[in-house]
Amino acid sequence: MIALVLIDQQKGIDNPRLGPRNNPLAEIYILKLLNTWRELEWPIFHVIHKSNEKDSVFWPEQSGFELKSEFMPKAGETLIEKSIPCAILNSSLAQELKKLKIYSFALVGASTNNSIEATARTGGNMGFKVYVVEEACFTFDKADFFGNFRSASEVHAMSLANLHGEYADVISCEQLLNHTKSN
Repeated sequence: MIALVLIDQQKGIDNPRLGPRNNPLAEIYILKLLNTWRELEWPIFHVIHKSNEKDSVFWPEQSGFELKSEFMPKAGETLIEKSIPCAILNSSLAQELKKLKIYSFALVGASTNNSIEATARTGGNMGFKVYVVEEACFTFDKADFFGNFRSASEVHAMSLANLHGEYADVISCEQLLNHTKSN
């Protein structure tokens, strides 16, 4: 059994000040996976970012902190708060997974080069089997260390390259759905 971990599907992730993003259909893929997990009655974890920075789109005293309506947890689904990019460190996610005897999870959400990458790296290093669903994750334009502009697609691709084969298996939504059918 694979748990589904949705990262930062809060209203603030759509704030225009974050800039242009890639994978404009990511939410459709996330919802497709979410509905499949609900049908299978497999574990679902909704992770939200509770920023300590007042100017953050995830500051808890404004609407950007709230989950988008289509990603509200249902009965039996776990809501976990994080205050750093990694959804495992300083949260109950690893303990919750181990309590359920689940040692693999699929990551979806935002942003690929931040919370997805941090969580996949930590999870992989802790011995979890981690799947990152490529088209169900997204990120934003960003300048690299040397100040060169990188499109969201480039940032996304590089993060996936950083993860694949070492910390996680980067797969498609279809591959993950096919994997669920074989379990």
